[in-house]
Amino acid sequence: MANARGPESLKDLAAKTGAIPVSVEQVVQDVDMLFIVVPQKAIPDLPKGLFNKARKDTIIIDVGNYYPFRDGRIDELEHGLTESVWVERQIGRPVVKVLNTIPSKALMAAGRPTGSRDRVALPISGDNPKAKEVVAQLIDRIGFDSVDAGTIAESWRQQPGSPVYCTNPTKEELQMWLKTVDRSSLAINREKGLKANYPTRDADYQTQIEAHRSVLINGIKQ
Repeated sequence: MANARGPESLKDLAAKTGAIPVSVEQVVQDVDMLFIVVPQKAIPDLPKGLFNKARKDTIIIDVGNYYPFRDGRIDELEHGLTESVWVERQIGRPVVKVLNTIPSKALMAAGRPTGSRDRVALPISGDNPKAKEVVAQLIDRIGFDSVDAGTIAESWRQQPGSPVYCTNPTKEELQMWLKTVDRSSLAINREKGLKANYPTRDADYQTQIEAHRSVLINGIKQ
């Protein structure tokens, strides 16, 4: 793992997780899968040519979400460019979009064995079918179902404001709700979700999920 503050700042977290703290330049090298988990505003500040050091077959995962209150205004995104398409243009490599739709507390606690009726499903978007298959296998191993949500250009369906965002859908719900996303309402619903979630920021993940469900799936036919 790496962050902007350097390997020394990650010692405690590394001790808890078993990960190896390295520099940003080192973290991209000789890995099968690379996760970009930084605020959207930080993407353009990554070292230039960083991803040229990664293997061509490394699967790059975009976990990020655009929030103007945190990231500032990014005009291309405000004008409708899909967030992960913007990320691809910034880093010069294709990405797979996944894990952006689940709160961190739920990611740690909501995993269930394969076949469980209440197993949460996550959308996976990308242009490389083989890469998406590998990612789906990983998602299954950590306790979640997955649904192929289409190309990276279609990954707006899983952006903040979507009914699949932080609502912990089952596979059946996810398949249905991905079809009902209204792109024109994403920004408005993103702000509604923020307001609903703010009072639950210190609560358990079930409370956080219910807060999002109360505003993001209201009116959707079950």
